[in-house]
Amino acid sequence: MAGGALSLGPLLGGATDALAQSTGTAAAAGKARKDVYGRIGVRPLINARGTYTIISGSLMLPEVRDAIDAAARQYVHLDELADAVGKRLAEITQAEHGLVASGCHAALTHATTACVAGGNPDLHVRLPDLTGFRKTEVIIPAHSRNVYENAVSAVGVKVVEVSTPDELKQAIGPQTALVYIMAGPRVDESELPTDVVAGIAGPEGVPVLVDAAAEILTIPNVHLERGADLVAYSGGKAIRGPQSAGLLLGREDLVRAAWVSSAPHHGIGRGYKVGKEEAMGMLAAVEMWVQRDHDAEFARWESWLKSISRRVSAIGSVKTEVTQPDSLSNRTPSLKITWNEKKLGVSGQTVMDTLYEAEPRIALNASGGEDPSRTGVSITPYMLQPGEEKTIADALVRILTDPPEPPPAPRPPSVDATGTWTLDIEYLAGSSSAHRLELTQDGAEITGTHTGEYVSRKATGSVSGKTVTVRSTLSESSGDALDFTFTGTLKGDSMSGDLNMGEYLKATWKAERGG
Repeated sequence: MAGGALSLGPLLGGATDALAQSTGTAAAAGKARKDVYGRIGVRPLINARGTYTIISGSLMLPEVRDAIDAAARQYVHLDELADAVGKRLAEITQAEHGLVASGCHAALTHATTACVAGGNPDLHVRLPDLTGFRKTEVIIPAHSRNVYENAVSAVGVKVVEVSTPDELKQAIGPQTALVYIMAGPRVDESELPTDVVAGIAGPEGVPVLVDAAAEILTIPNVHLERGADLVAYSGGKAIRGPQSAGLLLGREDLVRAAWVSSAPHHGIGRGYKVGKEEAMGMLAAVEMWVQRDHDAEFARWESWLKSISRRVSAIGSVKTEVTQPDSLSNRTPSLKITWNEKKLGVSGQTVMDTLYEAEPRIALNASGGEDPSRTGVSITPYMLQPGEEKTIADALVRILTDPPEPPPAPRPPSVDATGTWTLDIEYLAGSSSAHRLELTQDGAEITGTHTGEYVSRKATGSVSGKTVTVRSTLSESSGDALDFTFTGTLKGDSMSGDLNMGEYLKATWKAERGG
C-alpha cells in the first residue's frame, strides 16, 4: 500500500466560498451546502455499505474540492493539461504515463481504442466500425468475464473467451488487440493469472489491460509489475477523487493514444468528457494518496466497528465478528452482526430496509450465515464520517430492542397461477415490452420459466391468498445482471401488478393466461 514517503508540493489552494462572499457569512454558506439536496427533495444518507456507484461512491477529500474550485476559475488548453497531468501522474505512481478519464469505464474504452487504432485519428473516428481494421478482437479469460466488459466491447471488437494457457496461445493472432483482465482473487487462483497472461501475450506484441476499478492504488503498481501494460482505476472509490473521474496508467505510447480517443477529440470517446476541474481534482486525489496515513485510517475504521460492536453485543443473542480484507479491492474491515431472528422478532432484511427509510437514513447490508435461525446485517466503515458510527449504533440498538411489527405471514393460496402467461410490461421511462411466464404451482410454491426478448431464465415464486410473486435473475458474463420481481393480483385468467428491477427501477405489468 502506498505510504507517505514522497515529498510533494502544495496542492492548489486559495479557494473561496462564493456564497459566503455574497452573504457575508460562512454560516450561511455552510447551511446552503448542508441543504443542497434537501431543497430539491433528495434525502442524503449515511454510507455504511461501501463505494457503490448507486449511492454515489465515496466523498471527495477536502484537498480535491479545493483543487476543483481553483481549477474552475481559469481557462487552459486541454491537450496541454492532459500532457502535464499525465507526466505528474507518472512521477507520483512510477508508471510511464497517466491519463484522467471520466471514470474507470471510460478509461477502459479509451485503452481499448488505443490498442485497436493506436494514436491514428483517422482510425479513431471510424470506430466502432472495424471494417478494414487489422486489430478486431479482444481476448478475455473466463475468470474475467463480467458485467463491465461492455466498456471494451463498445469499441466494436469481437470478444474471444479462453480458459487455459494453451487456449490463450491459440487465440492470439494478428487480429488480437489486447487481453482484458478483471483484477481480483479469481485471477490469482486461475490458470491464467496476470503474469502468465503477460508472459504469453507480451512476446506476441499484445498489450494486457487490467481493470482494477475498486482497488487501492499500489505504488509501484502491482499489476504493471506483473507484466500488464495498462491498468485502470475508479477515481471516486478508494482514491476519493471526483466520482466522475478515473485513471489509466501504464505504457506511455498507449496512454497517449488513449488520450486521442478522449474529448475534446471526436469519435466514440467524445462523450467521455473530462473537464479541467475533474483532471485537477483527480490529480489532487492521487497526490493526497501518497500523503495519507493509510494505517491510521484503517485503525480508525476498526475503532468505529469495535464501538458499534460493544453497543449491540449487550443485546441478547447478538453476536459480532470483524472480518479483514483479503484483496486489494474495497480494502476495508467489516462488521458482521447476527442474532436469533425468533428471539428478537426481526430479520436482517427488515433492519436494513427500516434504517434505509428512517431519519437519518442509513445504508448497510443484510447478512446471514450457515445457521438458518440467525439473521443479521453487515457494516462497512470505508466511507463513514466521524461520529456516524455512534448514529449507527444508536439506530441498531433502538430497532433490535424495539423492533417494528413483522410483515404479515403468508396466507394459504386461494388461486392457481399454473399456465402460460403473456406479459405486457410498461417501464418507468415509457417504453414497453412483451414477456412470457410459464408457471407451475405446487401448494404455495411456484416454479417455471421467464422469457424476455432474447433469453429465458429460471423463475421461482410463491402465492399468498390472491397475491402472486415471481422472481427471476439473468446474469450474463457480457452484460448487466437483471433481476425481476413480479408482484401482482390474480383474478381468473388475468394478473397485474408491479415489477421491481433493482437498479433499473420499477415498472407495471399485466398478463393474460393462455396467450
